[in-house]
Amino acid sequence: MQLHPNAKLTPKSRRLLIDRVTHQKWPVSKAARAAGVSRQTAHKWLNRFRENGDAGLVDRSSRPRSLPRRTAPALIRRIVQLRRRRKAGWEIAQDLDLALSTVSKHLKDQGLGRIWRLEESLDPPKRYEHAVPGELLHIDAKRFVRIQGVGHAIHGDRSRKTSGKGYEVVFVCIDDHTRLAYAEVAPSEDAQSATRFFRRALQWFRSLGIRGRRVLSDNARCYESRAFMALCRAEGVVQSFTRPYTPKTNGKAERFIQTMKRRWAYRFVFRTSALRAASLPAWVKHYNHVRPHRSLGKRTPMERLRTYRQQAA
Repeated sequence: MQLHPNAKLTPKSRRLLIDRVTHQKWPVSKAARAAGVSRQTAHKWLNRFRENGDAGLVDRSSRPRSLPRRTAPALIRRIVQLRRRRKAGWEIAQDLDLALSTVSKHLKDQGLGRIWRLEESLDPPKRYEHAVPGELLHIDAKRFVRIQGVGHAIHGDRSRKTSGKGYEVVFVCIDDHTRLAYAEVAPSEDAQSATRFFRRALQWFRSLGIRGRRVLSDNARCYESRAFMALCRAEGVVQSFTRPYTPKTNGKAERFIQTMKRRWAYRFVFRTSALRAASLPAWVKHYNHVRPHRSLGKRTPMERLRTYRQQAA
């Protein structure tokens, strides 16, 4: 049982209070003052000890013995059935004439708080990790709107609109074993940009002693171009492609992009695209050397590489 955060007495101090009264023959009022509680509280623990022994000194559950307004199990099953039909929480609340908070609570309890949990329950993620750095590299790209001055997210005036900014692309390459990341900003997601990026990514990984053997990407045209495929053949890298419309197949790159969006692209205020691009290498270095990675046991990707080298030596 979890101890109440405002409790003055722990089970150990309650036991001390009992010993002072029963063995050392302290008056209850004196033992209560020494423990910093009222005489009534001291009597409460004395009575519980006499009834249940040491087990009586543990906090009891504050849950009511009866819940007359508790949601019926049949109604909970109905909530789950409607959720599995891809209905939103507010739609279920309307259909069953329930409070949205009630529906949300039971959906969360059933592990269906998010609709995407349905797909995960039907098709659980197949987690894997290659045993050697470089055995598999994940490559992907993310488009970002070019920045031309301060936007409405900062100045708050939506009437001041600009058009024609266009997009730039951030290519990312992740090592499957260590989660080491390499990223660059490119003007577009074309064959030339993808090929140049991957050539520099392979050189960067080689500088760390990692030789890329296979690369996994989606089916974008730039990765199926002659230039990109020729680079893979020249470097001895085998190409693999994800299933169409299945981004989770390339999950490590997708996860890195989500982190990059929150921790870099949308976290800071950039006045120009050039300033945003210039800040990317420093953030990637922080990701590789400083930021702990949950899937690596709270170690950084660079620490994971060092661990592999020590074990392989």
